Amino acid sequence: MRVALTRPDGQNEELAARLRRAGHEVEVHPLIAIEPLGDDPVGLDGYDWLVVTSANGAVELARRAVGRPARIAAVGDATAAALREAGFDVDLIPARSSQEGLLEELPASPGRVLLAAASDARTLLPERTGADHVALYRTRELRPELAHADMVVLASGSAARALAAIRTDLPVVTIGPVTTRAARAAGLVVRAEAASQDVQGLVDAIGRAGG
Repeated sequence: MRVALTRPDGQNEELAARLRRAGHEVEVHPLIAIEPLGDDPVGLDGYDWLVVTSANGAVELARRAVGRPARIAAVGDATAAALREAGFDVDLIPARSSQEGLLEELPASPGRVLLAAASDARTLLPERTGADHVALYRTRELRPELAHADMVVLASGSAARALAAIRTDLPVVTIGPVTTRAARAAGLVVRAEAASQDVQGLVDAIGRAGG
């Protein structure tokens, strides 16, 4: 099976290697590009919780963070791994990798919260907790050629919308429920959803989709 990987440049290598070892043909066609939004310091002192919702956010935060919050929540395992690689301790990874999942497991009165995310991040967490939102980056949609792909792997709602702008006839595998909802809303056919938001979860989901 010919599988198209669509994360931004530099974020597909591990999954590509695993899939090739499993016998798949792999093409890398990023559907989005990450554009950092400035270089100003992001002050973390005084926050009871820092919430990070993507590995891209973790990378940008590592570049710009000043100080430390009391606690840190990561939306999923991949985000937590990126935070730890940058030297942050992670106190909470929710069972459900979404803002809904975070709300279920954050304290009822979480105190002062900072959401570090993309400029177009969902606003559920700020609406429910009064969290501040620092926009660390924006995503720009790309238009790659996907003529030969049998299956497309999507790791974000932005990528799902970018794919739908090109074509909607290719089946997709998604990294989790938020991406699945975005893909279906855009008219895409979801063959499988990763049970865990990491490389192994995607490898397993691609195996199920191709079976």
